[in-house]
Amino acid sequence: MSNEKQVDSGRRGLLVATCAAGSVVGVGTAGALVSTFQPSERAKAAGAPVEVDISTLNPGEMKTVEWRGKPVWILRRTPEMIASLKQTDGKVADAESKRNPAEFTPEYARNEWRSIKPEILVAVGICTHLGCSPSSKFAPGPQPSLPDDWAGGFLCPCHGSTFDLAGRVFKNKPAPDNLQVPRHMYLSDTKLVIGKDEKGEA
Repeated sequence: MSNEKQVDSGRRGLLVATCAAGSVVGVGTAGALVSTFQPSERAKAAGAPVEVDISTLNPGEMKTVEWRGKPVWILRRTPEMIASLKQTDGKVADAESKRNPAEFTPEYARNEWRSIKPEILVAVGICTHLGCSPSSKFAPGPQPSLPDDWAGGFLCPCHGSTFDLAGRVFKNKPAPDNLQVPRHMYLSDTKLVIGKDEKGEA
């Protein structure tokens, strides 16, 4: 009997020790899982407004920055680029950005340039058809996959949607809407903020 009691107590001790060890591992694992669900600093920053220095951006040049995981184009248009928008007014599907204005075009960009300043275009570089990224085709004139009277703009190589230098989609193209203009504002002549304007953050 004493031997059986010793075995039982030994088993009981082993069981208690095993459970205790398991609970420690369980707590450690749970802690690790909880930490993985908390957003990283990079993830937090991905949704925050982005400040951009445009002091070195020359006429005819474009730079790309990331905001909320999306490419945002900043194009400094030349006087010739701005003038070309008159040529494309009758060829684009939504010249005045009236389709889905709240989603794609802030009120202050619902003009021919789709911008606050005529020379600066700020647009999300994602085609509104299936999310491809269009290529810049700024040079006017005949080019592969483009019309002979091309005045400059953007071409989505995936399904052939074309956009003018204001990000307005041409008629009879797969893309249903103009390129998105994110909310933005100028802090100075050389610095702007993407993802925020006078009304608050996007």
